[in-house]
Amino acid sequence: MSRNGRARRTPDCTAAGPRPRARSRYERAERADRAERTEGHERIEGRDRHRADNGGQAFVIGVLASAADFERARAWQLSDAPDHEQYLHETAELLAEARRRFDTVRARMFHPQDFADFCLLHGLDPAEPAARDRYLVNPPLQTQLLAYQGEELVGDYVPRLVRARENGLTLRHADLLLDGGLYGERDGAVQAAYERGAEVFRRMLLGAGSGVYELRLAVDAPGGRLTAAARVLQWEDGVVRINDEDLELLCAVLCTGLARELPALAVLHGAQGSAASCGEYRPTAWAWASEGRVWAPAGGPVRLDGVAAEPGYRLETVC
Repeated sequence: MSRNGRARRTPDCTAAGPRPRARSRYERAERADRAERTEGHERIEGRDRHRADNGGQAFVIGVLASAADFERARAWQLSDAPDHEQYLHETAELLAEARRRFDTVRARMFHPQDFADFCLLHGLDPAEPAARDRYLVNPPLQTQLLAYQGEELVGDYVPRLVRARENGLTLRHADLLLDGGLYGERDGAVQAAYERGAEVFRRMLLGAGSGVYELRLAVDAPGGRLTAAARVLQWEDGVVRINDEDLELLCAVLCTGLARELPALAVLHGAQGSAASCGEYRPTAWAWASEGRVWAPAGGPVRLDGVAAEPGYRLETVC
């Protein structure tokens, strides 16, 4: 299965002074000097840029995704904008400028409650810029970062930031269930489960053929259900379009279910067909279940997140 994923993106509603070193799969942020005059660290309309370890320029920003979040954050003076609409307009301009000036531009959703909890946990004053800096580059939250490549902020990018936060929380839960095996040193069992999960997903799509689908996945896990969802576009030649962060989440949840032998349910639904077949599309909805080791067609009609589906095809028959 080939993949043409959309790149990750990254906004920010605050900018940092000194940043702690943070390592992740996506970037290493270098600790900046405290003085704003230091080389490689300058302000852009109240936001900071920081030089990455590879010598390139990196810009990280947090974005207040809703009017309610904007109002709650007023006390921290994150923006001088009079309302959320103007704030988003100014943020879009800031991101456009950052793309012209920096090698890497990334953002994450700035969630007021997450930020308040983070400050309480670390004994920080939320009104201090340094607290916002530490929150933005906090290593356990790096999975919430998305690369920004010029997308429409309101219609496309902000909704993806919201999903990235939700996905990031799920990934942290999955990583805890695997004792750090998702992003740390993977043992043989976890690696094998990850590869099996990716193969399950590949066979689901291969059997479905060309079309526009959504895959919904739920794994009953200790500490709460793990869920994932992704929209998938598959062409006649087998090329698949899926957001990178959604693919990562699906594979991680499938891996966790198989590694911990947890019961799970998956539903693939959408419109099967393509423009090559005279634009004929057929509504479809298939369901598979796993007792923890093997994925097989569901035992009967199921409903997951309001979507009704019939038992799917046998995955072992799909090559």
